Amino acid sequence: MSTGIEAPMEALIDERALSKLKWRCRRGLLENDLFIERFFVRHEATLTESQALGLTLLMDLADNDLMDLFLARKEPEGELDRPEVRAVLKLLRVPK
Repeated sequence: MSTGIEAPMEALIDERALSKLKWRCRRGLLENDLFIERFFVRHEATLTESQALGLTLLMDLADNDLMDLFLARKEPEGELDRPEVRAVLKLLRVPK
């Protein structure tokens, strides 16, 4: 049953932004690349602007810090403790 008040759908990123994001997400640690590759396989067709922002913020981390977040050894802190980052981590942490 609809309430008549619908939440606005968030905009998806365009093809060019997706291409740039994929390039930005290339990592030096194979394990991180595997997490990120699986994320794009599952979500690239429905990737929103806020998810892209969350992923971009994560890419500023060193590889080992990023791996700790992917494996849930740590949680986002400071400037990374944002809804966009937490939402992307939730998607990235889903097992195969």
